[in-house]
Amino acid sequence: MELKEELKNLIISTLELDEILPEDIADDEPLFIEGLGLDSIDALELGMALKKKYNIVMSTNKEENKQHFTSVNTLAEFVRANRNDN
Repeated sequence: MELKEELKNLIISTLELDEILPEDIADDEPLFIEGLGLDSIDALELGMALKKKYNIVMSTNKEENKQHFTSVNTLAEFVRANRNDN
């Protein structure tokens, strides 16, 4: 499965967005506020899911993390650059 598809499924399952399908989420659609309308609690849950699935440690810099969570595209870039598949 392609990484972006994997991430969409992870977002849906982690945040229990049962009414949304992966194809409903555009790769460049904002994940927060407009777009999917996620909030900071969702970001925290998603960050923990990324850590568990890809062994990624999130930065303590909130602004930096916000940039990674802008869209599925930016999230995929972040995961590709930081995943640790050991």
